[in-house]
Amino acid sequence: MGADTWIARFLRHLEEERRLSGHTVSAYGRDLRRFQAHLVQTQGAVDWRGVDSQCVRAHVARRHRQGQAGRSLQRELSALRSFYRYLLKEGWVDHNPVQGVRAPRAGRPLPKAMDVDQVDRLLALDTRDPLGLRDRALMELIYSSGLRLSEAVGLDLADLDLAQGLVRVTGKGRKARELPVGRKARKALEDWLAVRGGLAEAGESALFVGRRGARLTPRTIQYRLRLWARRQGLDRSVHPHMLRHSFATHLLESSGDLRAVQELLGHANISTTQVYTHLDFQHLARVYDRAHPRARRRK
Repeated sequence: MGADTWIARFLRHLEEERRLSGHTVSAYGRDLRRFQAHLVQTQGAVDWRGVDSQCVRAHVARRHRQGQAGRSLQRELSALRSFYRYLLKEGWVDHNPVQGVRAPRAGRPLPKAMDVDQVDRLLALDTRDPLGLRDRALMELIYSSGLRLSEAVGLDLADLDLAQGLVRVTGKGRKARELPVGRKARKALEDWLAVRGGLAEAGESALFVGRRGARLTPRTIQYRLRLWARRQGLDRSVHPHMLRHSFATHLLESSGDLRAVQELLGHANISTTQVYTHLDFQHLARVYDRAHPRARRRK
């Protein structure tokens, strides 16, 4: 049976038996035909039974040199792996040469952070409305202490010690840590606590409550942050994690202390925190380009 026939049968199997979408089936077809072209170019013909893992790795390496991203190569390998599982099931081959072949690791996207002026603009809420006071306190606290959204949602009144300027949060893996609360966040929290009793249900322990008096949900926080970003005239989409990213970026820019930022963020491994060094370098590069006489563009 010809090479094209096996591809056609496999794609029909995906569509009729596995009920995959037409888009997915088309993507699998493109990936398989691309590998088929590689075999023709390197071996002069296509023999699915004669393919070994070295041949697959050579194809992946070539695609990587052409600029293909790691995530796309992972998808291509997934298509090849599935195809060979099908050929094994049909008895046409006796091994899967794609098994054990890995794509280059996909680069981790850099987190998006706001600059200091944008954060100041977002947090400059002129409001005495209880919900507005709550939102300002919430945003100030996330930015002041670098909280995850889930950590902010889970805060109870008992976790906050304004006298000491501390908040106790429970992070990933149920690990607890104590974090400092900045001056502006403390003032915003005092304003919120002064009106919280008018919203919270009797016996509610949550620090931040919604219109109906129960603990705020992540979705509500995300919605309110987008709403305030629009009202404050920010020309970008803002989400809670962006405040955490901004906290880490600004702290690292000022202190250069990666280990301290790791502890404050609650990262188990410093390699997770090191992504912020890339952001810090970008900041330094911009400063250099603006300030260095050999870097500045002539007007």
